[in-house]
Amino acid sequence: MTTASTNTTSHKDHIVIFDTTLRDGEQCPGASMTFEEKLQVASLLDEMGVDVIEAGFPIASDGDFESVREIARTVKSAVVCGLARANPNDIDRAGEAIRPAARGRIHTFIGTSPLHRQFQLQLDQEQVFERAVASVKRARNFTDDVEWSPMDATRTEHDYLCRIVEAAIDAGATTINIPDTVGYATPEEYYELIRLLIERVPNADKAIFSTHCHDDLGLAVANSLAGVRAGARQIECTINGLGERAGNAALEEVVMAIRTRGDILPYETSVDTTHLMRASKLISTVTSFPVQYNKAIVGRNAFAHESGIHQDGVLKNAQTYEIMTPESVGVSKNALVMGKHSGRHAFREKLKDLGFNLGENALEDTFKRFKDLADRKKDVYDEDIEALVGDEILTAQDRIRLVSLSVVAGTSGPQTAAITLDIDGAEHEAEGEGNGPVDAVFNVIKALVPHDATLELYQVHAVTGGTDAQAEVSVRLKSDNGEVTGRGADPDTLVASARAYLSALNRLRARGARTHAHAATP
Repeated sequence: MTTASTNTTSHKDHIVIFDTTLRDGEQCPGASMTFEEKLQVASLLDEMGVDVIEAGFPIASDGDFESVREIARTVKSAVVCGLARANPNDIDRAGEAIRPAARGRIHTFIGTSPLHRQFQLQLDQEQVFERAVASVKRARNFTDDVEWSPMDATRTEHDYLCRIVEAAIDAGATTINIPDTVGYATPEEYYELIRLLIERVPNADKAIFSTHCHDDLGLAVANSLAGVRAGARQIECTINGLGERAGNAALEEVVMAIRTRGDILPYETSVDTTHLMRASKLISTVTSFPVQYNKAIVGRNAFAHESGIHQDGVLKNAQTYEIMTPESVGVSKNALVMGKHSGRHAFREKLKDLGFNLGENALEDTFKRFKDLADRKKDVYDEDIEALVGDEILTAQDRIRLVSLSVVAGTSGPQTAAITLDIDGAEHEAEGEGNGPVDAVFNVIKALVPHDATLELYQVHAVTGGTDAQAEVSVRLKSDNGEVTGRGADPDTLVASARAYLSALNRLRARGARTHAHAATP
């Protein structure tokens, strides 16, 4: 990669952080969020200082439209953005959705590569050119903050890309996003592409250039930072790198790379990094997508040291093996302070330390579950409390809830389960058998809540160490309405399994009420 810096000023350039967790992130199979969860995520993104929140794809469904509009009403500081394809209905719908925002943006796009023109759009270069210009002009009728993306830009002919970018800026686009839609580029290529556009497009100085990189080759963050070094001043990213296929550039990684390596990345962002761990946990909870233990910045092992040499070095000077402090990303060092004698006040303060702010009803319910857990478990760790809060957040809007479960299992068989569920306020009971206790539990739930979904994933891991650890279970179901993932936690693995299965069913039920437009996105 070219090493010459493109930053010729002594001050730090501001990098706009454009978060698309609620739009591109939610397109990840099984990662859909409810209306209430989207509002909660948007509120946290606004609080942590994200510059732009891409709140959704308003034309996709009534639910998407309503969530974008409500986020536009409630967000205080960030720009609220709605996505739109290059057609009048999409743009009008996005314009209506962002209307209540103090600062609103429309992000419109069209495929520009030969593959997208020929096979997806069945349009020639000039037809795509005309649609791009018309879409930007129409979006300007709703807002003077218009972003335009040439989808699959990294596989688009350079001469054509320069010409269409110039026309988009002339039409009124104030941000030009250059998507590496399929994660094809390398950092050197992406750097050169951004430099080429800035140098060859005559009116490039009238727009901010943006990166939008996917992680199919594991290069999304590297490509995004290369784009910034080349002159881009906006990074599109998601919490935990959530997104289609292998995901997007991870917000926490690009922000901490800029903060930690100011010597070669002389830029700054507005993000309060002490909220990063809290944001990661919230997204993991509401999507039921666990964060891998060795995930950079926010993984459980990101600040863990097992090697004797590493432990010795860290004890003498943390900088020997840590290039950032745990506190800088919101990781608490105090891991074991709660027990069965802890009161509500201490519990509330612990939740604040962990980054959670629950309403009174949710706090009371979670506190009761905490006391029950403390009676059953010798030591209650931060991770245990986080799992309890996660369960409370996930089940707050559920219409199907677990009341009771009893299971008979062992070598002699058959394995049986008896379950009582609260379904829309009425209790229903059933018993049944299965090929093992988990199968028996799922069979009985299916008898009480008939559905045609297939089980795509069943995964169990311990929240903490020890034989009394809570089990955290993830369940993924697939039906004609798509894929959804549910999560449940409990010291009893079978109870956790039932809760995870019901969580997925509730999400599937909610998704069934929505109708999605089928459209490719950048």
